[in-house]
Amino acid sequence: MTKVSIGLRGWRFDEDEVFDGEGGYRPRSEMDDDTRERLERLPMLLDQPCDVCYLGDGDADAEPAAVYGEPGAEVLVCDDHEATFYYWFLEAGGDEYEGSPDLQDAFHEWVAAGNSEPGWYEGPQHVETDPESLPDPGPDTSQVEVGEPVPVNVDLPEDEQAEINLIEAAEFEEDVADDLDLDADYPTGDE
Repeated sequence: MTKVSIGLRGWRFDEDEVFDGEGGYRPRSEMDDDTRERLERLPMLLDQPCDVCYLGDGDADAEPAAVYGEPGAEVLVCDDHEATFYYWFLEAGGDEYEGSPDLQDAFHEWVAAGNSEPGWYEGPQHVETDPESLPDPGPDTSQVEVGEPVPVNVDLPEDEQAEINLIEAAEFEEDVADDLDLDADYPTGDE
């Protein structure tokens, strides 16, 4: 099974878990919870600055290129500072926080204390394919109960769209309601 990064390097997804066989994304309902949560977080992370740039000189404009850590406690780094994270994680003991929500705080504390990778440390080398492609996370499902249908917005071609007059629809419902006899006894399945 091939692993891929989407939008930002770092988080790796099983390609078969995310993509259908026709080049599109699978419905989120078919993805495991961790994959779905990470894909839903990605668009929010793109608007955040690189943690090292922000902590170092307050640069809130440095765009992240990679994300590490757990959703909600991520470390975001730009291309220039990815080596900083790798050095901290692989050489300075950061790996003890792997899989922990404390990873973000521990890395921030290390950077805020003035630590950085040595000049000789180059960090990882990456191969990128289609780095601008990011999935649309769709509707927010955080308030949907398990088993409830997920609301979906669909864009229809103009010739398939219908114009609905809400005033006429409300008048129609009132006319139908006037014709209903709510006191009537209706047959049940037992009869």
